Amino acid sequence: MQDDVKTEEQDVQVEQPVDQSPEDAAKSVDEINAEIEQELEDALVVEEKSREEQLEEEVAELKNKLLRSVADLENYRKRSARDKADAIRYGNQRLLEDLLPVIDNFGMGMQASEADSGSMIYMGMQMVQKQLDGFLENQGVSTVDLKPGDAFDPKEHDAMAQEVSDKFAEGQIIRIMRKGYKMGDRLIRPANVVVAESAAVADGDDSTDSVEA
Repeated sequence: MQDDVKTEEQDVQVEQPVDQSPEDAAKSVDEINAEIEQELEDALVVEEKSREEQLEEEVAELKNKLLRSVADLENYRKRSARDKADAIRYGNQRLLEDLLPVIDNFGMGMQASEADSGSMIYMGMQMVQKQLDGFLENQGVSTVDLKPGDAFDPKEHDAMAQEVSDKFAEGQIIRIMRKGYKMGDRLIRPANVVVAESAAVADGDDSTDSVEA
């Protein structure tokens, strides 16, 4: 008899689990399985959405990197083309800079020979001068556009001296001592000039010298 009672108690415990709620007990096995499947599907949907958002972020980041790379490549291409053009354009700059003093001396010789402008020597020098001018023009070299009375520009002129002038205002160029030259837009030699200064400044300098003396 005692064994039969124990068996019945054990059967009761199997049929009525302690941790099973009344609601779960009322559900069928199929309903429970359906809920589990639905929960799994919902979890998969959330995981797929999260993965999709992650992929979209990665694609956007790769796209930005690609655009930056394309922009850098285009900038490099333009810079290389510009450097190549400058190398071709200004490749003879050093040679021309060394040639300019020779041209200066030749010009002074031309001025000294003007008194005998009808001589064959002077006419030959004129021909050489035209050839030199043509050579400079073909190289893209031109003189700095400048005349007495123009304003002094430190970007293109070197002031060799200052003088008081009744004809020119302070800061104006009195005379040009040496021509300046450009190669395209690049200054290869500034013009040497004498610049006018006001009489008051000059007097002030003299007074200072007198006091110091």
